Amino acid sequence: MSRLRTLLGIGLGLAVVAGAGWYITTHMTATQSTAARGPGRFGQGIATPVGIATAAKGNIPIVIKALGTVTPLATVTVKTQITGQLVEVHFTEGQSVKKGDLLAVVDPRPYEVALQNAQGTLAKDEALLKNAQIDLQRYTTLVKQDSIARQQLDTQAALVRQYEAQLITDHAIVDSAKLNLTYTRIVAPVTGRIGLRLVDQGNYVTMGDATGICVITQMQPISVMFTVPEDSLPTVRKRLRDGATLPVTALDRAQKNQLGQGKLSTIDNQVDTTTGTVKMRAVFDNDDEALFPNQFVNVRLLADTVKDATVVPVAAIQRGQPGTFVYLVKADDTVAIRVVATGATDGEKIAVVKGLEVGDEVVIDGVDRLRDGAKIRRPGSGGGRGAPGTAGPPVAAAPPDGQPAAAPGTAPGTAPAERPRRANGERQGNGGERQGANGERRAGAGGGRPAQTEQ
Repeated sequence: MSRLRTLLGIGLGLAVVAGAGWYITTHMTATQSTAARGPGRFGQGIATPVGIATAAKGNIPIVIKALGTVTPLATVTVKTQITGQLVEVHFTEGQSVKKGDLLAVVDPRPYEVALQNAQGTLAKDEALLKNAQIDLQRYTTLVKQDSIARQQLDTQAALVRQYEAQLITDHAIVDSAKLNLTYTRIVAPVTGRIGLRLVDQGNYVTMGDATGICVITQMQPISVMFTVPEDSLPTVRKRLRDGATLPVTALDRAQKNQLGQGKLSTIDNQVDTTTGTVKMRAVFDNDDEALFPNQFVNVRLLADTVKDATVVPVAAIQRGQPGTFVYLVKADDTVAIRVVATGATDGEKIAVVKGLEVGDEVVIDGVDRLRDGAKIRRPGSGGGRGAPGTAGPPVAAAPPDGQPAAAPGTAPGTAPAERPRRANGERQGNGGERQGANGERRAGAGGGRPAQTEQ
């Protein structure tokens, strides 16, 4: 019985010691955590460092972004208009040609012979007409003398008119032969750049050939076809009705390089019901030929410009339970929630049509740590605790590359002094107190004074 009591006493003692240890450990950890957190995220007297911008007057361009394709104003497949052998080729692949330049020649000899034949027939019919006209004059005189019948005179007059009609046909045949002879010289119908040659010299070409001889693409000027949402159409049409010229900028696929600056030329006459967009065409001079046919480009159409608007950075605009609002900086370095109404934006700045005045300061950085009435610290203001108008720890500047961060109270660029370590585990501080292994208290000398031992 005595042994049982002893075991129960030992177990009870161990349980009490374990419980006390758990309580002390848990309590100390919670106390240290609370002390480390300080007064809280929105604690009283803690100033939050923020970035600030001032509302100002400015212009906001209304830019419509779209995807476009470079489309030539003219693409011509050059074909022969007669049949024959291609005897000469006067162009090279990729050559720039002007309208009227000679490109190729079809064998002209058969058409020269046809022209001579037509001219001979014309000369023969002209002689017949002249003879018939002379006979008509004779018959007219004889009829007056009542020497021949009236019917013979009428027959001769009809013959003269027949020869006159034949001459008209002969002239048309001669003109047709001359035209065919002109067609033997194939010339450029437009100014542009020639692509790859489709037919080589010596081939027999006909008017029914599907490929043609070559393809000429007009490069200057050139157009870009793009589509915009139908919601943007009223703004664009209104500007065009007012006689405005809308500038259009073409950028490359990466939107880094500008390929050309042009102007809006025309709008399609209907909206695509499938996509809800409308096609537009912009014309570019393309003097440097940076725009190439069928090239993909990014289009920026300047539809309008909002002038003399109250503008702030886009980062200042917040959205939450109050709606669209900003954090307005007050004179006592606190912030207040101000509900605003926004207008047009260019991606970096946004127009505020209601709620702000020119000169008002708004928070653009650090808004996630703010609430209505929170105290702030302006950029570049002084730092530590106890400074007038500020509270909270200072914001340490980032050290230069390759250098360690300076200790608090150490001038920038000055290396902190190394702290010697004691063999017994003691530490010597710069101003605080540390207790050594022997229970002694040693005060840091700070300015090089030796530590004194309290007896």
